[in-house]
Amino acid sequence: MSYTAAVRALCEFTARAGDLDLRFTPAPSALEGMAGHDLVRSRRGEHYETEISLTGQYEDLDVRGRADGFDPQAGQLEEIKTYRGTLDGVRPHHRALHWAQARIYGHLLCQARSLAELRVALVYFNIGTGEETVLVEAHSAATLQAFFEEQCTLFLAWARGEARHRQMRDAALAALRFPMERFRAGQRELAVAVYRTANQVAGGRCLLAQAPTGIGKTLGTLFPMLKASTGDGLDKLFYLTAKGTGHGLALQALATVNQQLTAQDASHALRVLDMQARDKTCEHPDKACHGESCPLARGFYDRLPAARAAALELPPPWDAPALRTLALAHQVCPYYLAQELVRWSDVVVADYHYYYDSTAMLHALAQERQWKSGVLIDEAHNLVERARRMYTVELSPFALADARQVATGTMRKALDRLHRVWNALAREQAADYQAHDEVPATLLGAVQRAVGAIADTLADQPLPPGDPVLDFYWEALQFMALAERFGDHSLFDVRRLPHGGRRRTPAWVLCIRNVVPAPHLAARHAAAHATVLFSGTLNPPWFYHDLLGLPEDTGWIEVEAPFHAEQLSVQTVGHISTRFRDRDSSLRPIADLVAQQYECQPGNYLCFFSSFEYLRQVAACLQHAYPQLPLWLQTPDMDEKDREEFVSRFTEHERGIGLAVLGGVFSEGVDLPGQRLIGAFVATLGLPQVNPVNEQMKRAMDRHFGVDRGYDYTYLYPGLRKVVQAAGRVIRSEQDRGVVFLIDDRYRRAEVRALLPCWWQVRE
Repeated sequence: MSYTAAVRALCEFTARAGDLDLRFTPAPSALEGMAGHDLVRSRRGEHYETEISLTGQYEDLDVRGRADGFDPQAGQLEEIKTYRGTLDGVRPHHRALHWAQARIYGHLLCQARSLAELRVALVYFNIGTGEETVLVEAHSAATLQAFFEEQCTLFLAWARGEARHRQMRDAALAALRFPMERFRAGQRELAVAVYRTANQVAGGRCLLAQAPTGIGKTLGTLFPMLKASTGDGLDKLFYLTAKGTGHGLALQALATVNQQLTAQDASHALRVLDMQARDKTCEHPDKACHGESCPLARGFYDRLPAARAAALELPPPWDAPALRTLALAHQVCPYYLAQELVRWSDVVVADYHYYYDSTAMLHALAQERQWKSGVLIDEAHNLVERARRMYTVELSPFALADARQVATGTMRKALDRLHRVWNALAREQAADYQAHDEVPATLLGAVQRAVGAIADTLADQPLPPGDPVLDFYWEALQFMALAERFGDHSLFDVRRLPHGGRRRTPAWVLCIRNVVPAPHLAARHAAAHATVLFSGTLNPPWFYHDLLGLPEDTGWIEVEAPFHAEQLSVQTVGHISTRFRDRDSSLRPIADLVAQQYECQPGNYLCFFSSFEYLRQVAACLQHAYPQLPLWLQTPDMDEKDREEFVSRFTEHERGIGLAVLGGVFSEGVDLPGQRLIGAFVATLGLPQVNPVNEQMKRAMDRHFGVDRGYDYTYLYPGLRKVVQAAGRVIRSEQDRGVVFLIDDRYRRAEVRALLPCWWQVRE
């Protein structure tokens, strides 16, 4: 078997050394980097050769790349690197990588042109000053060959091991049977649709799959994706979730698969990596990520190979506890060890942002390594709002004020100018909230100058994480990036904050607000070989198709629910209005309805409301009129422990009524089968609040889609999705029985009824 590696990929694996160092140093943009390379080359003579294609062979490894430049008269090969600020800002682990690349190119050139010796140079070009620093090594061809063979030997040991793992994995997956005794109702239909999507020759295929709770969506999507991974199929599978609870379900399903795969041979196990957030895995949150501060960053790349090799011997999964134990044993950072292990994993379980954010690591690695990736998006209805947040940025007046307070010199002047432009824009506002069709050129220019001034200063005087100037710089940098991609899919709005504290003058927030994530997400779908978006609530499909930027040939499957109408009594309560103007008059009727149902059929119930204030008002009414009822209230300040205690009260033998907010943590992702929950009351239509922001989003969607879809896309569809999710807590299996009360006269409308599950039989 033969292997191919680019020079950079080879050196990244074998030659990185020293500390992990994430101190911020402004880097040239891609365009600045190319311009810097061109300028350096233009300074050389006519004989200077550029972009030299080189290849070399060591045993069964082909190494390929392009050397930046060669001066045949001086006998000097040059590797050009651009930077900002001082040369000390180029960290040692980067320099080690640069030297390795230069030496590899040096060997390949000596081999191609039968050179006995060669000068190998690193040319560091300062983008700001135009200054070159040239570092030169003189090597014999034999010395360069020895270095090349040493790196190839290290790489081949890994590559051959990876090939053996892939062969054994593929053989085991080819023989894999569905790991449960039988498919559940609808599960086979889902699995077939997923397999056909993943098994297409052409990439970029997408599938929207609406499948109800209880059919086993997690295993029903993972199993066919894994079966499609064999041979020339998928290289990596990314299972993406919106919440941490989704990680547990995915890991449980993958453990079931691995149990079958390893029944005969433990080496057949899938390498499953659970990516956790940095704040959950950082061992030293009080320290910065560099060797002078954190002991786990010091010498990280020196100890990484041993930690990486040890990880390959671990039984699956590579979850947070396992990686923490391993990382501490080798004195490396658990979070960044997990990032390194992405390259050697088969399945990565991670949050949405690891693939869909503007700087998403999984997407960047997949592009760089040319992986054929399968992407599974769990509870995909959440991706709309999550993606909006990924591509929305606010500039805070308080962040600007803090930065101005400590900034000096040119930074302070640029920030002061931005402050003046900001205030001038605020004075033009006719209301407390105002949206604009574009970002004002004067504002964008002021932000650009501030970013440039900060970048130039930081290049010579790096600031530590948490510095106010650096914090504002990151905000402004993201603001500029989104301004460059601004279109009718976004709004630029200016919002006045309410007065409070010692602040005497109005404070205005500037925001580029994403409304339609489609333009940002479409390229991510196209980059994956296959993407499956699944949820129990993807109705209507065109809403998700339009907002998520799915291709025209996206497939759609609606799996029939395994439940029967007899299992769930759905009743509309049309004599009660939950509109804001009618809220006071709705309190006692809702309290009476809840109390009557509890008296008729004691058990565990959940009541959902549109806000915490509405929840508190109904709770007070219940406590006054029916003090004997056991009530459990969700509160805004609940932490993870509080939420676990709230859910734990819903036992088979407990009796009580939980009051929660619709769209909150208890209205989806909570599994309360059997007698743990026998009913739900939904005292709202779930519609987002009518406010200036939502009204502008409605108008923006009308403009973007060219049709009158704004109201449905902004209010109706998101609202009813939350209602269906909340009601879905009641029936979790084919054995469950329960009741749902939909409280509002608008539930009688045809357009509302059309968005409810088709297996429901709604009674008046």
